[in-house]
Amino acid sequence: MSYISPRLSAGESIVYEGRFHFFQKLLPWLALLVLGILIIGIVIWAMELVRMATTKWAVTNRRVMLKRGFWQVHLDELTLGSIEGAHVDQSILGRMFGYGKLTLRGRGETQLEFPTMDKPSRFRTAIEDARMQEVRAVDLAPAEPEPPLDETRSERKRRLREERRLAERERRAH
Repeated sequence: MSYISPRLSAGESIVYEGRFHFFQKLLPWLALLVLGILIIGIVIWAMELVRMATTKWAVTNRRVMLKRGFWQVHLDELTLGSIEGAHVDQSILGRMFGYGKLTLRGRGETQLEFPTMDKPSRFRTAIEDARMQEVRAVDLAPAEPEPPLDETRSERKRRLREERRLAERERRAH
């Protein structure tokens, strides 16, 4: 993921990467063989290979990303919390061979349509797993202790200094 990896924020990691199905990779080569005598077969072959090489999608622990294009890059993303539903579209052959299309619906009118991919149900499951991990992380996060109401200014400075020192020690340990 040469494009997506450097754009991750601190603490964000890729959970699952989508990929094109074998049939998607086979079609440009068939076009080259069948229509290669004509220039159109070579054009179709080149366009499809460039499209597949410049299209990437991934699930991170915070969002879903879809990147398209090389010269003009179009990056669409949905945070995990804003995803309201998913639609998997598979034909009979898609069910048999494990490919299909996935559409995510976000808040409002937001929709993210992925190209035909390998195992769209597994991609959707990875999104749900990441959403559940995010919910668990929020639930398990330690609550900030409430400062005492009768704390003096010097006590507050001392307490904050101690908290910074502990946070720094914890950061160095990781």
